[in-house]
Amino acid sequence: MTKPSFSVVIPAAGIGKRVGADIPKQYLSILGKTIIEHSLQPFLDHAEIQRVIVSIAKNDQWFKYLAISKHPKLQIVEGGKERVDSVLSALQQLHADDIVLVHDAARPCIQKSDIDKLITHAKSNSCGAMLAYRVRDTMKRSDHNKQVKSTVDRENLWHALTPQLFNNQALIHAITTIQDQHLITDEASAIEMSGGDVVIIEGRSDNLKVTQSEDLLLAEFYLSNFYSKEKK
Repeated sequence: MTKPSFSVVIPAAGIGKRVGADIPKQYLSILGKTIIEHSLQPFLDHAEIQRVIVSIAKNDQWFKYLAISKHPKLQIVEGGKERVDSVLSALQQLHADDIVLVHDAARPCIQKSDIDKLITHAKSNSCGAMLAYRVRDTMKRSDHNKQVKSTVDRENLWHALTPQLFNNQALIHAITTIQDQHLITDEASAIEMSGGDVVIIEGRSDNLKVTQSEDLLLAEFYLSNFYSKEKK
């Protein structure tokens, strides 16, 4: 069996308006580094990751000034209007049989242990996989007026996380054959809609995505704990 080649794709062409900053949220600083630097570092440091491709906006004014931008594993491509366009732009730079991990630029708390789980899965299973954690809270479904209509059974409900791992050729095929691409909310959804299988691998719940301004404080708390443990 041929040893799999692992690559990473980071779509980073978005502007993240909900955070309320005047720069894209991936360039906001936490503990002296930008969010995207925190998100990239575990992959750049990982011995089994060969390439990391970042899709940035055509008019991006920030990435080239980051020290991390000169890393030998790193490649930059121009992203697109939507997340799926940015992902596809990067996937097309990779070999068809590469195993690709797609990760959100705004998830700075990803840990090596969760990356290792995905890689271990890929070495013995051809099925795609995604990190997720179990829904713990009571879930409500509302109407368009925010009136509660029902309580949703949370058994077998999961919060989707990234990275999500797939064969590159299979993922490109899934994305390019789906007509309503606005329905693609993550890579797993593309594989699902194309009839493929996706396995859930339980990941850490602190692998949060910075979306709202309050997420910055929580991400800083988690990262402070991670780094303090590494120094011990």
